[in-house]
Amino acid sequence: MTIPYQPVALAEPADLVAAIRQRRGGELLNLDRMLLHSPPFARGWNAFLGAVRSELNLVPKLRELAICAVAVVNRADYEFNQHAPLFVRAGGTDAQLQALRTPTEVAASNHFDALEKAVVALTVAMSRDIVVPKPLITELHERLPGDRELVELIGTIAAYNMVSRFLVATGVTPE
Repeated sequence: MTIPYQPVALAEPADLVAAIRQRRGGELLNLDRMLLHSPPFARGWNAFLGAVRSELNLVPKLRELAICAVAVVNRADYEFNQHAPLFVRAGGTDAQLQALRTPTEVAASNHFDALEKAVVALTVAMSRDIVVPKPLITELHERLPGDRELVELIGTIAAYNMVSRFLVATGVTPE
């Protein structure tokens, strides 16, 4: 890593550090310590990702499934390690996590239902190809409760592609 982490005991800017610690349950993660090199960037990140994680209608299991799939596609081990337990807490299984290690084979897996397979397919398409096949969007539109959930799913995948790219480029390592 060429950019060092900010100190674990970082205290300034006090309001921002306190807000991040509150969202994280009291601790700064290595990701936070990297982001805090730029307080404006860290402030925006904390507000944006906080909303993605806690204010959406999207089912938490689908959110975490998409985040874990993004992490695998982008080789962001830190992101996968942070979100795999959240996926399991949201109702995912260890067998699903294992199957996600090869996201392009999820479609043939019996560990996922049709909606979950479509979520992984969307994640792979958005992360690798950028352009999403129209039939996939149509399928998700039919399987999700409404437009809001589809927009939130697409936005979550886009947001966590940003996260994974930041993690990989900066070399953030596990705590």
